[in-house]
Amino acid sequence: MSVDWGSGTELGEFRAQVRAFVAGHAPGRAARAGVRSPENAEELAELRRWIAALFEAGYFGADWPVEFGGDAGHDPRRDVVVAEEIARARAPMQLGGNALAASALIRFGSDEQQARLLPAIRSCDDLWCQLFSEPDAGSDLGGMRTRAVADGDDYVVTGQKVWTTNGHWADRGYLLARTDPDAPKHKGITAFAIDMDTPGIDVRPLRELTGTSDFNEVFLDGVRIPAAAVIGRPGQGWIVANASLAEERNGVSAAVVDLQLAWEDLHALAQKIEIDGRPALEQADVRQRFGALRAEIRACALLGQSSFTRWRAGRERVIDAPAGKLWFSELNLRLNEFAVDLLGARGILTEGDTDAVDSGRWQDAYLYARAYTIAGGSSEIMRNLIAERALGLPR
Repeated sequence: MSVDWGSGTELGEFRAQVRAFVAGHAPGRAARAGVRSPENAEELAELRRWIAALFEAGYFGADWPVEFGGDAGHDPRRDVVVAEEIARARAPMQLGGNALAASALIRFGSDEQQARLLPAIRSCDDLWCQLFSEPDAGSDLGGMRTRAVADGDDYVVTGQKVWTTNGHWADRGYLLARTDPDAPKHKGITAFAIDMDTPGIDVRPLRELTGTSDFNEVFLDGVRIPAAAVIGRPGQGWIVANASLAEERNGVSAAVVDLQLAWEDLHALAQKIEIDGRPALEQADVRQRFGALRAEIRACALLGQSSFTRWRAGRERVIDAPAGKLWFSELNLRLNEFAVDLLGARGILTEGDTDAVDSGRWQDAYLYARAYTIAGGSSEIMRNLIAERALGLPR
């Protein structure tokens, strides 16, 4: 069921190189579902070394400007291969908001910002968090209420952010705040690069369904930041944010590999779980669900490939990104719901519980799967984007 983009092509040798590198350098930690934060300082240090090694080897950041370590002959397909091989090894991708921040800085940052901040992203000396979402705005960035008021050579920021992954570990934040309250809601927003140790910033980890704290709420109370921290121009934040978010294409291929691996693990589970004294996989209805999931994973892979091909040809459609995100997140949820169904009563057991199957990973994955239907734009928002912008349906 492989969807390797480089098999049998000139990318095959490159894929083999990446696979060998990942095997020799990836952190030796148990994989967890979703985008998770390090659980302690030692794990964080190991992850920093891993990300820095990927940059040093040229597997990350190849699409950056040459003066900041990029490759002048960069082939975007190689980024897809790297993402797939990291996912196949169940190893971590970029930490926190580093990829988003780098994209914003490369396209809109000042010369001073680029020279100072981009090298620290490559070395992973800086870990960034994304300060976009707010409690009352949800997936509607235009509804944000955090304010940044100009005061001399500074801005004074007051407000609250939420669902901030890695906020409790972050050195810097990629912040959106409203600088012009009288402008239309998408026009008066400005992007900032802020230091997370600035006085007035209070980061509070959130305890989630999974029992871990990967997300945070962040309170900003009179936080004073220099005007030089603005990314782009004042009022340009909506454009900066959307441009950086649009760069998250490689995650689609990695997500499909995650689905494939989960399907294979689930298939193995169905061979050892019994229903009426026989392996679950021998039940006709179970096999039918497996067949349907496999077909949907294949369709998701083809959807991602076609979207990537259109993007490379300059023919990207407005439906491509929301359709891919919606399909993956809902399919991932159904797959993990199936796993919990197969486990029956043992589906409520988690790591550390007696008789937990596969160390409780399926319960953890099932609980986290809901996050994917919200993060990066909820399924409801994605459906609205498809309906209104692609199909021309009324609001």
